[in-house]
Amino acid sequence: MRDKDSVINIIYDAFAKNEYPGDDYLIGSREGSEPFEEIEPFIGKWDWTAIDSKILDRHSGALNFFSEAGLRFFLPAYLIADLNTELFTADPLFTLTHGFNDVEIEHEIESRVFIRKTGKSAFVNPLRYGAMTFFDYARFRLSVFSREEAKAIVTYLRYKLYHDEMGIDKDNIESALDLFWLERVENAPTTKTIRIYLNEEQDYLAALDKSFDDDDLSCSMVHE
Repeated sequence: MRDKDSVINIIYDAFAKNEYPGDDYLIGSREGSEPFEEIEPFIGKWDWTAIDSKILDRHSGALNFFSEAGLRFFLPAYLIADLNTELFTADPLFTLTHGFNDVEIEHEIESRVFIRKTGKSAFVNPLRYGAMTFFDYARFRLSVFSREEAKAIVTYLRYKLYHDEMGIDKDNIESALDLFWLERVENAPTTKTIRIYLNEEQDYLAALDKSFDDDDLSCSMVHE
């Protein structure tokens, strides 16, 4: 098992070159005031390594309200703060493992026992999202991470599992690893692949703009 400092260095290396998504692309929900209140302290924070862990902990809800781009950029700050035991409210482990394991509790009301389920097979909200389960949602949201980032996350999860002496998070971590993260380590697009795609898109758009400019110039010359 790697020591804490080694895990932190792996996280730094995997996420260090990520670009800030931009102020307008950090928030993933605009329902009510809470999402903006949670995300606001992160606006304009181009360097995630410089964010005070107290801000991270004070805004634990940001992990739920970030857009996928915002989550990808700021998650490493939460992971490192967690490894340094600087978080008391924020729980990045939950963000990375929820939706991969079913949990059931019994709730008795007036002699009737209700089975309340959360996790993998529980519906997110059928009235809005139909058949989508938390498993579906987790796979979608967490697919934002590249192969190198997934490797760093797996290292973090294994560290947390090793140090979970009471076994409180054991089932959730193991399910998340087995059902998602280990596969992403093998098959997720690499950071290089993403960069190549972005460069090709920039070249294409630049060529398209030039083509439009040339067409406009040709039209004006004809009219002259």
